[in-house]
Amino acid sequence: MEYGFLKVASANPKIKVASCFENAEKIIFLIKEAVKEKVSLLVLPELCVTGYTAGDLFLQNTLIAKSEEAVKQIIKEVPNSIIVCIGCPVSFRGKLFNCSLVISNRTILGIVPKKNIPNYQEFYELRWFTPALERAQKIIFAGQKTLLGYKMIFCCNDFPLFRLAVELCEDAWVTLPPSSFHSANGATVIANLSASDELAGKSTYRDTLLGGLTGRQASGYIYASTGEGESTSDLVFTGYNMIWEAGTRIAQCENCADKLLISDLDLEAIDHERRLRNTFTCAEDPDYIYVNFDLKISESTLNRFYPRFPFVPDDDSLRSERCSHITNLQALGLKRRLEHIGCKKAIIGLSGGLDSTLALLVTLKAFKMLNLDNLGIICVTMPCFGTTERTKGNAERLAEAYGCTLRIIDITSAVLQHFKDINHDENLQDVTYENSQARERTQILMDIANQEKGIVIGTGDLSEMALGWATYNGDHMSMYGVNSGVPKTLVKVLVKEISKQEKPKIAKILDDILDTPISPELIPGKQETENLVGPYELHDFFIYHALRWGLGPKKIYYLSKYVFNGIYTDEVIYKWLKSFYYRFFSQQYKRSCMPDGPKVGSVAFSPRGDLRMPSDACSRDWINELEEIH
Repeated sequence: MEYGFLKVASANPKIKVASCFENAEKIIFLIKEAVKEKVSLLVLPELCVTGYTAGDLFLQNTLIAKSEEAVKQIIKEVPNSIIVCIGCPVSFRGKLFNCSLVISNRTILGIVPKKNIPNYQEFYELRWFTPALERAQKIIFAGQKTLLGYKMIFCCNDFPLFRLAVELCEDAWVTLPPSSFHSANGATVIANLSASDELAGKSTYRDTLLGGLTGRQASGYIYASTGEGESTSDLVFTGYNMIWEAGTRIAQCENCADKLLISDLDLEAIDHERRLRNTFTCAEDPDYIYVNFDLKISESTLNRFYPRFPFVPDDDSLRSERCSHITNLQALGLKRRLEHIGCKKAIIGLSGGLDSTLALLVTLKAFKMLNLDNLGIICVTMPCFGTTERTKGNAERLAEAYGCTLRIIDITSAVLQHFKDINHDENLQDVTYENSQARERTQILMDIANQEKGIVIGTGDLSEMALGWATYNGDHMSMYGVNSGVPKTLVKVLVKEISKQEKPKIAKILDDILDTPISPELIPGKQETENLVGPYELHDFFIYHALRWGLGPKKIYYLSKYVFNGIYTDEVIYKWLKSFYYRFFSQQYKRSCMPDGPKVGSVAFSPRGDLRMPSDACSRDWINELEEIH
């Protein structure tokens, strides 16, 4: 599929226990619905042809024979546009196996038996079923020659990234789940046909289990569990279906009988994650059988949620917890640096803007950890040509409210003298006009640090470093950059969360800072950053998907249109995405010598850690790919 997406679905038909032909009708209905929705992979529950709770009826020849006949009807209804996994008992050499049939184009591609048969507490499957044999065996089932074995990976000729393997229910709960070996041997998508009864607290444990499993395996995972229609003599089944991608649950549904749970797996992202991790196991087990198949994949609209703010949790409680953790990490990093060099003073250029405010809040936290007096935090506000009374006033009030040392140094005359020294027309408001102010401010901060035997705390954030939106050897430079791992959209949220916990007097100042438009304030009059470099919510979206998942420009443009539909036009998204790539490549030289600072999220630019990129790398291929759109 275009951009590496695979449309998948799970479902639980509302069955009748031991009524195979009625169950087949339900299964066929769901297959047809999935075809209408252009689903490429449909996963149905364990033993859905017979019902999981058939008990000793599995020992009856009639049930086993009728289930095989019912499968023949199902097979006829599976076209070449979909691959379907169906749970069914399979008899072989006098033994019964709990299996998944893997069907496409009216053909059984393979039969995968359950490897781990539970026989504890409410489960007693060993009474009827035999664990999977170690080697695949030839079998004739439902009138077709195929293979019976659990070490099979089904490889799509038309979409090479789509490599499917199967495990059944208990297989996922054991110490060494088959899916781990499947993934190590190349499978990118795992289907789990399950019949997990519901208990208080079990869903939370199951989520934790599958989150960890799919995260370690960097796999797509479709979990389909049996639901309505199963016997409730002793157990209750709720049909809890889920779709996971590399540790993240992207879709879920409970009690949705005869309905499809549909989402799109990003197999390109899964492939990137595996290449990114040099510790991801790439095994070579000679017992694995790779079954190739053709699949007529239809283009369809995307059907999954992508957060508009990928660095900011959507859930309120999680967001609050995450913000507290991040500011704690920032403060711990600074605390360690201050301890190491025996420093008891920190110098901050406090502008009254968001970034310097966050830097101050983090420094306050570090000083508290070290039992240092807040007077050792020297806040320097340096008004010049574009400084407004609002930002200057907020900087002064904030420093005073927290009991920090405040210094107000007007740099206007110093910058004008500098213009004379370099013969620059003070009426020419160009890059020299702007950067001279930034460099003068940095010089002052560095010199005060020398005077006070302190260190300069950097205020620049991750988004600014991505775009190179910093004056080289100006605000680009510091002795420790506490915000270097924090993107702009997250900076605002961090300050907001702290504001909620502060006393009314301080909260009022912080809230006004939050409401102030982002501006470098280097030119008199209204100068808003996002009018110059583009909306930060777009750039942070670009940064996350380009750096965390390695997506190309076309795919990021596609996702951006999907996520920001109705917020930004396609033309606006295209304009700023193109600008992002130009700036990201051309400004690497600034990142190559950026100061130390703590990594707090999944994306970071330290040349000593996450981003080893040459300063003269060419952006042409990325720009060309983007220009192909137009």
